[in-house]
Amino acid sequence: MFRLMGCIYKDARILKSTVICDESASTRTHKIFSGLNFICLEFDLEKPIWLESNITDFQRHSKTRFTQDNFIEELDFDYLSIEVIEEG
Repeated sequence: MFRLMGCIYKDARILKSTVICDESASTRTHKIFSGLNFICLEFDLEKPIWLESNITDFQRHSKTRFTQDNFIEELDFDYLSIEVIEEG
């Protein structure tokens, strides 16, 4: 099972949190992008733009943060965090 957690933070506190489970036979990359799409739908957000720093963080640590720089619309929170919490 593959599980991806998404959290919205403001002032170092979690405002919203969700976990997306994916048991499909898709590739890890597809599961990550699909999970991020579901997280954005649940939180009513546009999809963030992956910057080089996000790609590097995710490759190294299986987690990354999307700040205002990753979104076109104005945010009312500090950042969106995604993290792989289970792979198998």
